[in-house]
Amino acid sequence: MRIVQFVTADDRRAVARVESTDRLTEIENYRSCYDLAQAAIAAGRGLASLVEEMATGPQHNYGAVVAEDRLLAPLDHPDPAHFLITGTGLSHLGSADTRDQMHKKVAEPGEESLSDSMKMFRWGLEGGKPAEGATGVQPEWFYKGDGSIVAAPGKALSSPSFAEDGGEEPELVGLYLAGPDGTPWRIGFALGNEFSDHIMERRNYLYLAHSKLRPCAFGPELLIGDLPSDIRGKSRLLRGDNVVWEGEFLTGEDNMCHSIANLEHHHFKYSLFRRPGDLHAHFFGTATLSFAAGIWAEAGDIFEVSAPDFGRPLRNTLAASTAPKGGVQVL
Repeated sequence: MRIVQFVTADDRRAVARVESTDRLTEIENYRSCYDLAQAAIAAGRGLASLVEEMATGPQHNYGAVVAEDRLLAPLDHPDPAHFLITGTGLSHLGSADTRDQMHKKVAEPGEESLSDSMKMFRWGLEGGKPAEGATGVQPEWFYKGDGSIVAAPGKALSSPSFAEDGGEEPELVGLYLAGPDGTPWRIGFALGNEFSDHIMERRNYLYLAHSKLRPCAFGPELLIGDLPSDIRGKSRLLRGDNVVWEGEFLTGEDNMCHSIANLEHHHFKYSLFRRPGDLHAHFFGTATLSFAAGIWAEAGDIFEVSAPDFGRPLRNTLAASTAPKGGVQVL
């Protein structure tokens, strides 16, 4: 089951179940996925069950919603400061042609010869998928921003004036709500573009934190329920009528060196991330980048991320933003 958020033709917010590429059924009595998830927690029932019961509202033409640029991110918070965007890296095995090379590299004796990144990758291979109930090795982790950095599907991803690069990262995103007692509840999953500055990151891995403080996007559809273990998607960079670059990306636990449960544990083990009412979008990493193929995106290019299990593709345009006005003032 997949749901979307959008603005109706008569300018109302709505949340709807996806019936097909052309048809949406509005979920009655709810205007946001946030309210819907809160209601499911309060009622002690599954989100899919509540959607099934309440998806009896008006029908909408999905194609028209997309064409008229009325899609919203599939999850948002009334106060964006209470929506935390984070992620983890070095979590995927990579494409089939690089996987064997990576395994061979980390199998060589002498860990002291490995880079910090390769050490962390090996730790994930060895302990990222613990037995049920056990705790595995913790992954790399980063903070990306709050809800104010989320661009809706179809909207621009603005690269700041000081950026050295603005490139896509096609990823799986977990979406969560901290319940009234602080218990984190997984709402579902979406496709995401964890847009980053790869030149800055390449200069020195200690610049990783800076490189991640950029906009991002996820959606347009939110998948409720079980996640397929083997997800095969496509990432494309479009320039006008031309496909500048495209590549397959693999995700899902079959293609990861960490389990989803382990990544969730190491995020929500911090009480800071169990603040009642807060939302979380957690990017789970990727192994496919146009930048790695020597491609630089330009303003006006369109990033497209798609996978059959997630319905319509996520598309966003790259835009350049102006420099912030003024500097720090003294009181």
